[in-house]
Amino acid sequence: MEFFTDTTMVYITLAAVFGIFMAWGIGANDVANAMATSVGSKAITIKQALILAAIFEFAGAYLAGGQVTETIRKGLVDMSAFDANPEMLVWGMLASLLAAGTWLLIASMRGWPVSTTHSIVGAIVGFAAVGVGVDAVNWSTVGTTAVSWVFSPVIAGVVAFLIFMSIQKLVMNTKNPLQNAIKYGPFYLFLVGFVLSLLTTKKGLKHVGLDLSESMEFVLAVAIGVAIALVGRILISKVKFDQQAEKRFHYANVEKIFAVLMVFTASAMAFAHGSNDVANAVGPMAAVIDVAQSGTMAAKANVPPWVLLVGAIGIVIGLATYGYKVIETVGHDITELTPSRGFSAEISTAMTVVMASYTGIPVSTTHTLVGAILGVGFARGIAAIDLRVVGGIFMSWVVTLPAGALLSVMFFYLLRGIFV
Repeated sequence: MEFFTDTTMVYITLAAVFGIFMAWGIGANDVANAMATSVGSKAITIKQALILAAIFEFAGAYLAGGQVTETIRKGLVDMSAFDANPEMLVWGMLASLLAAGTWLLIASMRGWPVSTTHSIVGAIVGFAAVGVGVDAVNWSTVGTTAVSWVFSPVIAGVVAFLIFMSIQKLVMNTKNPLQNAIKYGPFYLFLVGFVLSLLTTKKGLKHVGLDLSESMEFVLAVAIGVAIALVGRILISKVKFDQQAEKRFHYANVEKIFAVLMVFTASAMAFAHGSNDVANAVGPMAAVIDVAQSGTMAAKANVPPWVLLVGAIGIVIGLATYGYKVIETVGHDITELTPSRGFSAEISTAMTVVMASYTGIPVSTTHTLVGAILGVGFARGIAAIDLRVVGGIFMSWVVTLPAGALLSVMFFYLLRGIFV
């Protein structure tokens, strides 16, 4: 299409800049969630959290992020509404990135753990409904996404509650909790490795040239689960126990075991987060690049590798520069976290989020993790939860959708004014 020749590079450059800004916001606000429980329970340091996040966020985004990127790229809006003027879609997606990134900047400065998924979905729906027309929105996809936001924290909360109760029964409330922690720890790690790798191989590896049969997927998932359990067993055997600490706090050495296990669940959380939430930055970028280069939205298009790279780099910079504020809210303020509690919250969140990535539904990692932490809190009794902090978090969630939509409409008209 001729009308794009002059502005193609301008649009692609703006997509990259706004995409990095949005990815920075995801890192500052959302990756903090992936690592908050590990840092909050003192299982790992901020520096270790950054290194783990960098590796596993990228792996999750590249290996398992395709399904959700499709939903964000073209599932939320009706492409036929933009046939007459494809540039409208470019302005809208750029406005959405800028709006969501701006809201995440405000939230991160205040230490609110808001949802990057809410931010971008609200922004895309906002520009499409107000800037183009209500018919331009795929309301069925929006409805499915909204329902998942209610169910994902509930599911994660229930799973976290059950896992924490199983730890209580198998480890904590036994005659020899330390021996039982050493005995059962690798089984929990097998569960993490098996579920995550099974869901990833089922949905995520075709674009890297691996198309496995169902039986091979199952065998590979079992093998990865066993390998992770064995590595965990070796690391557990190297833990030095402190008898003095054990006298002061009966479960001190047991918690040391769970601190080792949390290195694995933190990595699983980062992988799960990358698989679902990197799409919030990469999806609109891919849409802009698609339309800017060809003038139309391709029905099926691979996300260029450099776009994923931009998303991953932005996320890591965000965590490094601002993530600590949200880590404090989620990791310290909702309920007191020990490694065993944090482990229960992380394992359930990772499973819930990767399951959502498998189905292509953009869920909120923030909601899911907070739901899981509340599940652990409820297992200890309602008094263990700081309801004032939880109330503040819920308020910031309610505000996020309209805030993203409002900012997006403003930026949409601004960009249209500049380019028309």
